[in-house]
Amino acid sequence: MSPEETSKPTDFLREIVAEDLKSGRFKSVRTRLPPEPNGYLHIGHVKAFMIDYLVAKENNGELILRFDDTNPAKEETEFVEAIEEDARWLGIEWVKVTFASDYFDELYEWAKKLVLAGKAYVDDQTPEEVTANRGTLTEPGKNSPYRDRDMEENMDLLERMKNGEFPAGSRILRAKIDMAHPNINMRDPAMYRIINEPHHRTGDKWKIYPMYDWSHGQNDSMEGITHSLCSLEYENHRPLYEWFLDQLGVFKPRQIEFARLNMTYTMTSKRKLRRLVEDKIVKGWDDPRMPTLRAMRRRGYTAKAITDFIDRVGVAKNYSVSDVALLESCVRNDLNKNSLRRMAVIKPLKVVIDNYPEGQTEEMDAVNNPEDSNAGTRKVPFSKVIYIEQDDFQEVPQPKYYRLFPGNEVRLRYAYFIKCTHVVKDDKGEIIEVHATYDPSTRGGDSPDGRKVKSTIHWVSAEHAKQAEIRMYDRLFTRENPEEGDEGFLACLNPKSLEVLTGYVEPHLDSPEVGSRFQFERLGYFCVDKDSTPYKPVFNLTVNLKDTWAKVEKKGK
Repeated sequence: MSPEETSKPTDFLREIVAEDLKSGRFKSVRTRLPPEPNGYLHIGHVKAFMIDYLVAKENNGELILRFDDTNPAKEETEFVEAIEEDARWLGIEWVKVTFASDYFDELYEWAKKLVLAGKAYVDDQTPEEVTANRGTLTEPGKNSPYRDRDMEENMDLLERMKNGEFPAGSRILRAKIDMAHPNINMRDPAMYRIINEPHHRTGDKWKIYPMYDWSHGQNDSMEGITHSLCSLEYENHRPLYEWFLDQLGVFKPRQIEFARLNMTYTMTSKRKLRRLVEDKIVKGWDDPRMPTLRAMRRRGYTAKAITDFIDRVGVAKNYSVSDVALLESCVRNDLNKNSLRRMAVIKPLKVVIDNYPEGQTEEMDAVNNPEDSNAGTRKVPFSKVIYIEQDDFQEVPQPKYYRLFPGNEVRLRYAYFIKCTHVVKDDKGEIIEVHATYDPSTRGGDSPDGRKVKSTIHWVSAEHAKQAEIRMYDRLFTRENPEEGDEGFLACLNPKSLEVLTGYVEPHLDSPEVGSRFQFERLGYFCVDKDSTPYKPVFNLTVNLKDTWAKVEKKGK
């Protein structure tokens, strides 16, 4: 067996596909991505997309991107373009793009075949009556009084529905199966409903639109999809998927279900995400706190990190919840290898080095990325007045506090040892600046006499630094499961999910390119936001430096 074969990923789903090829059930593999263009892709979609893509790719098969555009009231071309853009960003490739609407004519002809065969009928019940007569998990449903209409009347009514003669909601086309079936999805499910809305591709041509259960399997068959890979909520729909195909006598794909991606502190309901946007709880679909791909990209997540996360989560049949810390760890690992290091101070405190020559500027050698030997070094200016982090100074130090305080000496990253001498306070008693002295013999961070310091802190030169807006993002929800509890997801919104600070960055970050990612030393990984201007760059916190998942993983071993 070749190394490629031994390292090829496997799981229950891939094993089924392999057996289908071995047995000759299918001669090749063709999968599809079936997104509905009524919103933006989120992290939950990524798992399904990657499974479809990789199963096809690993078997030298084909992937089709097919938009399920069967609900014109909610779908827009904007979402079509956004989904294609996000999928490409993930590295997904497909052989062609299709739409459910490409097959509306053929799908309608197939529906007429079922009517002619006595397997479908037009129902005049109101939506409320249909629901009331469907029954429950323990009680059978009731037949519609219109269930036994003759074929000619059903054909006439269906054609008139198509031509727009009836108001929305007044009639539906239903499959005639069994109102006492233990699977509620098989109790005469709707195939077409009347929607008097223009379609983003077909305009006003159609007044009836197929239900997902009617269009999905038939579109799969029309396109020669071999494996229809779905999340577990479609398991109960599989008997209906297969019933339609059996009644029509057409090519029959195989539907296989897997557990969808569920993640702590994350909500992926489109309806609820839309509410966050419409109620202005977040600032749009690409707000870096959202789980959409464009929001994650804006925050600084990389495609490689996201696909690595999906790979580590794996494919399973049973419901599970993944820890968001694992995703953050994947992001951190990728950025650690590939992001340039820079110094920034996000909560600045002024430090005046009294014995440093007035007006003098030096350039210190700084490493761009210790993980990449080819990244080289840069020159960072140093002068008499610098900024450090407020957290790096305490006037009265706590026990085991080794950073700067009166009488203590610390190392400035890439520069000198400095020792605090005194502080200056305002009328309210607040510290406005710290004074210190430096040791000229310690340039580069080492002492010729061998004395040691217990802390190294970062800094920026006040004269050369660029003021920047720093957006510190945290999780949007305070509960691991935002759906938990009777109060609803709005009750666990994190009031500290965004803190906007004004800080300073080194001059190498004067005019950074939007989307560029950096590690701010000792602080975290940051990405340049699209709101940046030539006068003030804006940086989004992508993820901090502390890897909680690594500790969990290590403990588990």
